[in-house]
Amino acid sequence: MLNNFIDRIKLSFRKDKELYFSLYEILGFYPHDISFYKLALMHKSIMRRNSKGKPVNNERLEFLGDAVLDAVVGDIVYQHFPGKREGFLTNTRSKLVQRDTLNKLAQEMGINQLILSNGHSSSHNSYMGGNAFEALVGAIYLDRGYDVCMFFMKNRILAQMINIDKVAYKEVNFKSKLIEWSQKNRVQLEYVLIEQQKDDNGSPVFTYQVEIEGVKGGIGKGYSKKESQQLASKETLDNLRKKPQYIDEVFAAKANRTKMEEEPVLNVPSTEVQENFIISQNLDEKPLEEKHVSVFKEEVFSDKPAAEENEMAETVVEQNNSDEFDLSDITAEPKEMSREDIIAAAEAAAFAEE
Repeated sequence: MLNNFIDRIKLSFRKDKELYFSLYEILGFYPHDISFYKLALMHKSIMRRNSKGKPVNNERLEFLGDAVLDAVVGDIVYQHFPGKREGFLTNTRSKLVQRDTLNKLAQEMGINQLILSNGHSSSHNSYMGGNAFEALVGAIYLDRGYDVCMFFMKNRILAQMINIDKVAYKEVNFKSKLIEWSQKNRVQLEYVLIEQQKDDNGSPVFTYQVEIEGVKGGIGKGYSKKESQQLASKETLDNLRKKPQYIDEVFAAKANRTKMEEEPVLNVPSTEVQENFIISQNLDEKPLEEKHVSVFKEEVFSDKPAAEENEMAETVVEQNNSDEFDLSDITAEPKEMSREDIIAAAEAAAFAEE
């Protein structure tokens, strides 16, 4: 108490005393270095830059705060639920640090009123409060350390604003519930991206629609795929619970699909082997192609008429006669030799071998 009183006296000599008092109401303690907290409350839409020309906003502190928040909340959940399995602990931590929870905390704690932004972006970006909350956690970590972050979450958030037991046993993952339902009922489920665009501030906006057995379901629009699919899943679950005609349409579509899948194939494939690769050897049939001998003694085939073939052969002979080599003494028939010529050739061959 004495330290707080001394801090209050010091504030009267400081420029940002209103911000100090506001942060004390939110955090439960006074900052040491106010610059961290100023940066945590500065949205990127302000477009401020430092002396080096780099943008100055809370995005880096948001990144740091997100990591610190996971560690601190994971520590708290681990201590609060002894004996619980890892899946339960992970699910509970996710609920405590999810964007919707942080947005509500920022609104209830008055953080949104301290954010510096152009007024237009604050009405469109539903994440601004939650992002600033994470950035403040990052500022606390840099200014005061891990233990003060733990104090803030335990004594300011979980002790006063959130019932951790109710959160742990409350189902908020509508997509998981819808997938579980579809698997139990063996229906086909799909999330279809209908539209992806950007708002006036350049933030991405996603629109997803659920389709069950091809029947269109709920539509969700959000600043992330996860958020839009969650909203689409919630609307679809509401339709399944409250609109009997919708669930009837889904199961009628499933019946048509399964009926088509179970219908037998009437045209059974034949097992007869086609042997059309074997060439027929029927000698009575006229061959498709006639064989002749080229001037180089090679057998060739041609489907041209015989008259045309003869004309081409004569042309080749004429061309060959015009060459510098005389081929007139080459013939396919061997010359007849006399008895004396044969004996002379044999004697010449014998002397040649010696």
